[in-house]
Amino acid sequence: MKRGIRKPYRSKWFARQSLRNKYLLIVLGSLLFLPIVLPAVSVSYIVLENMVNRNQESDLKYGDASQVRTLWYAAAAEMEGKSTLEINHLLQELKAQYPEASMFWVNNEGVTGSELPSQAGIPDQWTPGDAVAFMKKSVNSDPYTVVAFMGKDNASSSFMVLQIPRNLVERPPMIGTPVYIAMIFMVLVLFITISILFFRHIQKRLLHLQTAMVQQDEHGIPKPVEIRRQDEIGALEAAFNGMIEQLSVSRRRQVEEETLRKSLIANLSHDLRTPLTVMSGHLYGLQREDLSGRGRNSLDIVQDKVSGLSELIDNLLTHTLMTSGRYQLAPEPLDVLRLVRESAASWYPIWERERMEIEVLLPEEAWVWNVDKSSFQRILDNLFQNIVRHASQGKYIGLSAQQRAGKSMLVIADRGTGMQSDSEAKGAGIGLAIVNYLIVEMGLGLETDSSNEGTRIYIYELKK
Repeated sequence: MKRGIRKPYRSKWFARQSLRNKYLLIVLGSLLFLPIVLPAVSVSYIVLENMVNRNQESDLKYGDASQVRTLWYAAAAEMEGKSTLEINHLLQELKAQYPEASMFWVNNEGVTGSELPSQAGIPDQWTPGDAVAFMKKSVNSDPYTVVAFMGKDNASSSFMVLQIPRNLVERPPMIGTPVYIAMIFMVLVLFITISILFFRHIQKRLLHLQTAMVQQDEHGIPKPVEIRRQDEIGALEAAFNGMIEQLSVSRRRQVEEETLRKSLIANLSHDLRTPLTVMSGHLYGLQREDLSGRGRNSLDIVQDKVSGLSELIDNLLTHTLMTSGRYQLAPEPLDVLRLVRESAASWYPIWERERMEIEVLLPEEAWVWNVDKSSFQRILDNLFQNIVRHASQGKYIGLSAQQRAGKSMLVIADRGTGMQSDSEAKGAGIGLAIVNYLIVEMGLGLETDSSNEGTRIYIYELKK
């Protein structure tokens, strides 16, 4: 069943698995955290404060500030009609009740009475300005100060003052502002942490997909990845798996077609050999017959075409073996110049028949390269055949040795129209493909210098 590539993923606004919607929920949650949670924290703060206040009332030695103030006002009211001695006596009794406190009183004339204990900065004679300054200084200060006018309903102009450390009548206030700042900071830290974890998870999944892309099997095809979530990255993983599936199908088709092609070439080559052998036999028989000049010329043309077709079949078989990895090489140290001379000697009759100028300039010393003998001779034969078929109009073939770029190079030259011409392009087919394959497999190098004046091919051994 033919399977197509998956359609592109389109994220819906209310898709449950959408990464965009997940991140929007994170942002929305952080924005709603302040107007919802902070009022709840405020209410909790007030309730907690009241509960703490009730629990700590018994911890205050003299009760809270309001209780002390009420008791001091009551004591001042009892001073109605008392003499100075009586007031001093009652003040001493109050001092015994509040040993940590300091107290004094001022009569109607603004004269300071007894001070328990004696205090610096208390004027002996009070003026209205002194009273105002004292009151201003005592507001919200430590010690806690209570001023009460003496007599019933506190209507007298004389007054008595109590000063007691605040920690004895007031609990230390709970710190509210830092709590709110801490809450805001906590929201910010929580939002950043969740965002980092969110994007780190995305990054981890993308890196996993990237790793899967570079891990390939023996055919160079990546392996599919596991789809864990149906979101945007999950859609990307699904598309990636679909691409891998298409590549696998294409690879299987390619292998099947390649196998079919090789089998077809092998069978076709085998089937063509029999009629070619029969044709060659009849052509050999015809050569012994008395033929006219025109008939002899036609016979030579047919013989040449049969030979070329036979060589083409051999090249097809060889190329098929090479591409399937079944062509075996056995390199060994050999004198390549000797192989060149032997191969050139076998081609001499053909070159002379084509009336080509033959120039062989090879040194006498041996060049020992690590090559396979039959394969190296196959390279020479294909190159010589290529010159005869596609550069014979130059009527020249040259074999020489040259030192170039620190390398000993075998040079095969012709004076044809160059490999860029149409005739040469047609010849640069299976034969030259076999040459390039054998050159690489034997660790040799090949360079070509081609122009309208001819072609020079350089063959050399690569340094290991």
